[in-house]
Amino acid sequence: MALLNFKRKEARPAGADNADLAAFLQGYSIEVMPRTAAKIDDLREHLAPGTRVYIAHIEGTPIEEMVATAARVKAEGFDVMPHFPARIIRDKATLADWIARYQGEADVRQALLLAGGVAKPHGEFHSAMQLMETGLFGDFERLHVAGHPEGNRDIDPDGSMTNVDEALRWKQRFSETTEAKMALATQFAFDAGPIIAWANGLKAAGIDLPIHIGIAGPAKLQTLIKFAIACGVGPSLKVLQKRAMDVSKLLVPYEPTDVLSALAAHKAANPDFNIEQVHFFPLGGIKSNATWATENGGGAPAAQ
Repeated sequence: MALLNFKRKEARPAGADNADLAAFLQGYSIEVMPRTAAKIDDLREHLAPGTRVYIAHIEGTPIEEMVATAARVKAEGFDVMPHFPARIIRDKATLADWIARYQGEADVRQALLLAGGVAKPHGEFHSAMQLMETGLFGDFERLHVAGHPEGNRDIDPDGSMTNVDEALRWKQRFSETTEAKMALATQFAFDAGPIIAWANGLKAAGIDLPIHIGIAGPAKLQTLIKFAIACGVGPSLKVLQKRAMDVSKLLVPYEPTDVLSALAAHKAANPDFNIEQVHFFPLGGIKSNATWATENGGGAPAAQ
């Protein structure tokens, strides 16, 4: 199976037809940052009504910018899910203030809780589990937590999945005590086979949180390599580096057709497969990602 598709237009893999892919893309979500969202005059021109829009909180971004972006996205008719990165939140009072601002100014009732890609915590929190233990998310309707199909060396420096898996077991137990709907939102990956094996392994281990699989949207290969290095995507980085040896492929945008078609075919053949939705990282831009999703059946924009 080809790991990446570098052709601008290509036939779907034999295992998945257009209907499978379109069905798999229904209800997809997408991630933005305040600065990337600001480049789009009106998200309704690109995203289907009700699309869940995650707002990534990068270290150094003022909470005021995060809240203003959330309010704008909400006003345009989309579900808003801001990140709460534990390691940049100094204390419980700061967390309570952030929640109050989000709820007061943007009626936010969904959140992605994660450790955050910061080596040294700014305060008393270092994990998503500690955020959950505060009890401050009690009236949220939906809480998502991070998933790592390829592991995470910040959590498991030895390259194993030991600590990642133990954290997932803790989150599974937490999901059984909260009224909020929970799901795993994962880091992006490029090969369907390992993704399927990882998802099936979780289910076999009794972790039945729905998975919203992270997928990199259309982008130049150089851009993907840069983000893969920054995000610690190990196996996928090796695939990208191998592809980069072919100079001709450096000039042709990557599209996620192959990996999503393979996952869609597996979902169609196994309806109880625990990947529930697709979550896009628009590494090549929000517009190009949204256009690709629409062209492949992911739902038409609100404004046309």
